[in-house]
Amino acid sequence: MLKQAVSSRRVAMSRLSRPNLKGRESVFSRGPDIYRGDIQAACPVDLSECVMSLEDVCEEAHEAQILLRNGTRDLPRITQVLKSERIFLLVDEGTVKKYKSELTEEIEPAVTELIERAEEGLKTLIRKENQLQAKIDIAKSRPLKPSAGRTMAAQKLEQRRLNMLTKQRENLEATLEALEAEVKQLESDVLKS
Repeated sequence: MLKQAVSSRRVAMSRLSRPNLKGRESVFSRGPDIYRGDIQAACPVDLSECVMSLEDVCEEAHEAQILLRNGTRDLPRITQVLKSERIFLLVDEGTVKKYKSELTEEIEPAVTELIERAEEGLKTLIRKENQLQAKIDIAKSRPLKPSAGRTMAAQKLEQRRLNMLTKQRENLEATLEALEAEVKQLESDVLKS
């Protein structure tokens, strides 16, 4: 049975083991009776077993190296991930309320002042809009009949002036809407805090 195992291992020898060994002195205890020449040299049983064991160990070492390489390929990234620390600090609700009230006391005067300024600007814009609307109404109510003293140039000038006032009114309305939106936003911010 031992001979069968040895012979089956001889068949399974890899390319690294060479049965054609060159002539050299052996360190094994076998005598020179096995020596048959360089071409026909056969490995002693114990030597071939050593070679096969060495090949098995080399294959296992190679597989372990591949496994280790695959397992540690992204080691720098993992090291960086593990290095980062997250610190969570738990505070009680009283502390949160205290800081919230301090923040409200600090911000509320500035927000109130901004709201007052926005309301004043809004009132000014409403007055300007009303004045422009009155001018437009007056201009529309006037007949555009060419009078004896009026020339075509004067009519064109009046038309340009009317167009300019209309554009100015539209711009003021847009500014008014923007200020109203800002006032609403500031009021909602104050109510939230």
